[in-house]
Amino acid sequence: MTAEWFLATLRYDRAVVLAGLCFVVLLAWTYLLLGAGMEMETMDMGGGQMMVMPPQWSPGYGLVVFVMWAVMMVAMMLPSAAPVTLLIASIALSRGSRRLGSTPMFVAGYLAVWFGFAAAATLLQWRLELAGMLSETMALASRVAAGVLLIAAGVYQWTPLKQACLRHCRSPFDFLLFHWREGAAGAFVSGVRHGAFCFGCCWMLMALLFVGGVMNLAWIGGIALLVLVEKVLPWGGLTGRATGAVMIAWGGFTLAAAL
Repeated sequence: MTAEWFLATLRYDRAVVLAGLCFVVLLAWTYLLLGAGMEMETMDMGGGQMMVMPPQWSPGYGLVVFVMWAVMMVAMMLPSAAPVTLLIASIALSRGSRRLGSTPMFVAGYLAVWFGFAAAATLLQWRLELAGMLSETMALASRVAAGVLLIAAGVYQWTPLKQACLRHCRSPFDFLLFHWREGAAGAFVSGVRHGAFCFGCCWMLMALLFVGGVMNLAWIGGIALLVLVEKVLPWGGLTGRATGAVMIAWGGFTLAAAL
């Protein structure tokens, strides 16, 4: 009877954690679908032609852009962290520590890494826009730059660093065995560690948002799906390398067409 109660409670807790993750991801995608607070300005070019332009940079607009990037990271990266998050929730219950908050602290640490990336991406977007290197869709205006970035991302898919980080992301049990720290603070640090491995695995894929357009939802969804497949499905590693080859070829064609 006790074992049955424990298994039922375990399933319930995992369902609650999974539902919470799905709810947060759904909110993030809803925010992006509603435009992420990015209101574009229009300029009359004469002759009935209108040009869409991003607002002038200011502290307020910079905050809006940062929030956009941060929410985008939640939408794209949190689903792939679900396996290790559910494992942590199961371990916490088995140790009788349901209410110690290790699971949310782990998620907070994980997202802290990606919020740091969001801050860096905001600064990069600011500099690119000031240099006139972004189009009105917040994509690289230069096809040469886009081609070079595609090739660089494709090559990175084959590097030992990418593969090492991907192995950590694909092995929740191994990660917890070697990197887990007890307590709420330890869970946060463990989340940061896991986020660091995921960053090493995916940062070049995130940079490709500047190729397809920062607010191109189809592009965002495609990259998020690739990240999920790489980390969760059995053939994820092979998919990542195959995608890298496609990126290199795509970048080469883009460069050839631009030169």
